[in-house]
Amino acid sequence: MNRLNELYELTKQLEGLFEQEITVKNREDIIHQINQILDQRNHCLEKVFPPYTEAEKALGKKIVHLNTNIQKEMNLIFNDLKHEMQQIKKQKKSNQSYAHPFKSIQTMDGMFMDSKS
Repeated sequence: MNRLNELYELTKQLEGLFEQEITVKNREDIIHQINQILDQRNHCLEKVFPPYTEAEKALGKKIVHLNTNIQKEMNLIFNDLKHEMQQIKKQKKSNQSYAHPFKSIQTMDGMFMDSKS
């Protein structure tokens, strides 16, 4: 049996996760599933070593092609999360400035500057 079959099947499963619509509600569950499959793939990759047969080389090319698509989708999810975190940070800062409007104002009360020195 081909050594790369299990790796190919896991890669197909991973690609299948990205084919479904990823929303804010199901994103955490999908990321959890992605991590599980990536852990399984990591164990499979440890078993793969040269020399490769021609069938394994052909299957390896398919896996590499799938990986490029998967990497693009993972980058999209990462960028969405990063954007959402920035929005939350802005919202938090806005809420704090609304709750404490004079917190950032520096005053010079009681200070006298002598101009003769």
